[in-house]
Amino acid sequence: MSKTTQLLCLVILGSIYLGACAPNPEPAEVIGPVSDEAAAPLAESQAQEEEGSNGEGEGPMVMALTSPFFNNGESIPSQFTCDGEDISPELDWFGTPGETVTLALIMDDPDAPVGTWVHWVLYNLPFDLNGLRQGETGVGVDGLNSWGRTGYGGPCPPSGTHRYFFKLYALDVELDLGSRADKASLLAAIEGHVIGQAELIGTYSH
Repeated sequence: MSKTTQLLCLVILGSIYLGACAPNPEPAEVIGPVSDEAAAPLAESQAQEEEGSNGEGEGPMVMALTSPFFNNGESIPSQFTCDGEDISPELDWFGTPGETVTLALIMDDPDAPVGTWVHWVLYNLPFDLNGLRQGETGVGVDGLNSWGRTGYGGPCPPSGTHRYFFKLYALDVELDLGSRADKASLLAAIEGHVIGQAELIGTYSH
């Protein structure tokens, strides 16, 4: 027998030996149908994920107060000040709680040299109102400002830059206040009845 033939025989015998010694592969695990008990937690988890992705199940909407004429922290246009028409700016709000009965609004200037100066007091606004138009009057009840008159009084700082806070309150009650109530009387009346609040700050300089 030639060396080539002997080598070929050794290769064949080695292959047969290795095949005989190799471990048998384990059969693939057969997964049967999932029981109702096992599927329930998975279905609940998927439902919760879908609910979260749709934005549902989150906390209550937060009230917001805005104006199309200035953003929070920006300057109030002069038309709404003593240098212009001195009319109230348009205000818009959303997110009032469903239990709201009335709304109240205060605008004041904490930077006035004589102490906080009140520019606007308004209360018993309808619960379903979602804003006030520019210069709008006759909605709700007007209270007294620091000039001793009712209605809106625009920014008119003696010097420098002042901040003007517009504060909107959602209340669970209709206020038993006559006309011409001042800020202090309003704050006393709404104590314990505020269920939502929003704020917008504008500035003005002289």
